[in-house]
Amino acid sequence: MEMPPPDPAILARKAHLVARLAAVLPGDALIQDPRETRAYECDGLAAYRCPPLLVVLPRSTQEVSDILRICHEEGVPVVPRGAGTSLAGGALPTADSVILGVARMNAVLETDYEDRVIRVQSGRTNLSVSGAVEEADFFYAPDPSSQLACAIAGNIAMNSGGAHCLKYGVTTNNLLGVTLVMMDGTVVEIGGAHLDAAGLDLLGVICGSEGQLGVVTEATLRILRKPEGARPVLIGFDSNEVAGTCVSDIIKAGVLPVAIEFMDRPCIEACEAFAKAGYPMCEALLIIEVEGSEAEIAHQLRLIVEIAQRHNPVELREASDADEAARIWLGRKSAFGAMGQINDYMCLDGTIPVGSLPLVLRRIGELSQQYGLAVANVFHAGDGNMHPLILFDANKPGDLELCEEFGAEVLKLCVDVGGCLTGEHGVGIEKRDLMLYQYSPRDLEAQLMVKDVFDPKWLLNPAKVFPLSISEDRRRAALAAE
Repeated sequence: MEMPPPDPAILARKAHLVARLAAVLPGDALIQDPRETRAYECDGLAAYRCPPLLVVLPRSTQEVSDILRICHEEGVPVVPRGAGTSLAGGALPTADSVILGVARMNAVLETDYEDRVIRVQSGRTNLSVSGAVEEADFFYAPDPSSQLACAIAGNIAMNSGGAHCLKYGVTTNNLLGVTLVMMDGTVVEIGGAHLDAAGLDLLGVICGSEGQLGVVTEATLRILRKPEGARPVLIGFDSNEVAGTCVSDIIKAGVLPVAIEFMDRPCIEACEAFAKAGYPMCEALLIIEVEGSEAEIAHQLRLIVEIAQRHNPVELREASDADEAARIWLGRKSAFGAMGQINDYMCLDGTIPVGSLPLVLRRIGELSQQYGLAVANVFHAGDGNMHPLILFDANKPGDLELCEEFGAEVLKLCVDVGGCLTGEHGVGIEKRDLMLYQYSPRDLEAQLMVKDVFDPKWLLNPAKVFPLSISEDRRRAALAAE
């Protein structure tokens, strides 16, 4: 099938934009060949694809400012992109947009161990932040499963968490300041290397705003001393509901592990086949890690084991050394890759009160039967951040749509029990049409008004977060007002 010829008007607009950008950027910062821009047509939500108009890869805040100023003057939408690991379509381009990727902005700018802060460019990967300070026995706490690849820019955009966020919090709890470039090119500093800033909490507005308000080019992050030690325990159960009840009881007892991770049988089987970590073949598995001095570790594990024993575990294995601890974590860290080896899947991201875990797990099982699609559950159980993986066949007509309908019901369930649509993946395009399920029209209008202030032309990261009809109406109104 032959492709239709390019629209001459679009080609002329693109040529004009390229000429303006080329005047302020080095030659290798601009990608315009459609064969090369295709690499940026999607992010981790690969079911949706759209090649961008062109791609720019700046190396400095000044270059980002120049890019945004020109696009603002030309009325061209801009999609900020970190590493492209978003599972919610947060970096999906539109055909008329410019992808602004920060991957080349990966330098460590300043490290202050006395005040326990590090300042980095936002394209630096999550894991490499800890790598930059590990020789001094420090680390950066948020640890998404994609931490080897994901960028700090995306972590800030989605307020990412990770396995250890139960104790250390998510990105917003470890973010002290940002350098933000507004859509018109204005550069602003928000927060800084101190605990809290005076006035409005603009840092709290930026963190989790999904690239709707500006482009973060630098970040000041909290770094922490490494704990004296850490030890995981692996506990197997004969049902998801019993495992969920055990998690709830641990939290109610006032014990604060550094992590509580949950895996069900489909996920256990896939991870064991993939990573061969030595997991028991049971219905549900908890990995619970505690840290501190040897005395603290022993005390916490004793309490956790006592609680678990009340629920008749089918296996209880405490790591005896570093090698066994690494093997306990090996399967969990490999979970998403392991599932991808055996099936297409969609990874959800709803958050619920911990006490609702048994009910929600039971309802997900019932919905799985109703929709005829299998589900593998793997998630951060300690803070109720659910990650059901709905399995489907991408090559079977209608299966993706059925999967999305199933996923919407799961996310509505999370809201119904007092939770929310997302814990760390963001709304993106995946959940935008569910926003009115969680928020009233009045609540949503307040969010839209914030967007109006930061990005009056509605050019930043179009078609994300807000229901599409609402955001398009807002964009058209902004254009008409010019």
